[in-house]
Amino acid sequence: MHTAGQDTTALLALDWGTTALRGARLDAHGTVLEQRAFPRGILSVPAGGFTAAFEECFGDWARGSARACLISGMAGSKQGWIEAPYCACPSGFADVAARLRWISDPALTLPTAIVPGLCCELPCDLPQLASVPDVMRGEEVQIFGAMHLTGRNDGLFILPGTHSKWAWVQDGRVTAFQTFMTGEFFALLSQHSLLARTIDTTAAFDAQAFALGVARAGQGASLLHNAFGARTLSLMSRMAAGPLASFLSGLVIGDELRGHGRNASGDIALIGSDNLTRRYALAFESLGVTTRSMGGEATWAGLHALGQHLPDERSP
Repeated sequence: MHTAGQDTTALLALDWGTTALRGARLDAHGTVLEQRAFPRGILSVPAGGFTAAFEECFGDWARGSARACLISGMAGSKQGWIEAPYCACPSGFADVAARLRWISDPALTLPTAIVPGLCCELPCDLPQLASVPDVMRGEEVQIFGAMHLTGRNDGLFILPGTHSKWAWVQDGRVTAFQTFMTGEFFALLSQHSLLARTIDTTAAFDAQAFALGVARAGQGASLLHNAFGARTLSLMSRMAAGPLASFLSGLVIGDELRGHGRNASGDIALIGSDNLTRRYALAFESLGVTTRSMGGEATWAGLHALGQHLPDERSP
């Protein structure tokens, strides 16, 4: 255990999502001194209860030497602690830092701010819809962290997940991004559709079946058609339940890559869990595209980097 005299914390970094809360103490160089995680996502916090939840989980840290606390994720949504309006693209470190939502609560012992998410407008050819908005909360911090860790200020950054994000960065600013409901569609198909009876989602990952699914998706047919093919492969005893789960994963990820994946080039940054980044790396490898992966460290690196752009009186 650290004591106040030994405390070298410069910044408290929190990622407060829908179902989970995690935090880290960072020193002046962004090194993680300690981490904590709790099943205390915003959905578990009653109205008006965020200050108490923060105190319960991180109150001792807040009374240390940190100069500020930055919180990313869904804590800044309408259902969160306090709404932090989206920052419009293109946006970089300084743009987001300037739009931080500082929390005014006398019960807080530490200056605390919510990081705003990003929004962008995607062009649409329909006269009734000149554009369609897209949004992210939390992923922007991971992108900034990946930029900080890799030293890259340009390129494509992909964050696989329930709602996969593809973000294009130029000169250190996120210029545009797109969201794909890939993980959610896989969950719906594998758990709540007819396919749930024929696939085994607990089976070990089958790289060969996954690659076959990616290749099948790349042939141009719609996901709605290809997904039914997973049913008939089982019906005709062409593929067992275990490999079928990986095949279906390849279908949905391959469908995501059908748009921009085949035109991607360079070293794409993948940010996420090992399980997901491995699958995306394999999918891109089949297209001859190189990738590099990173995980949860991107969040802490991003919050640290944002901390360097705070106004002097707030800066850690």
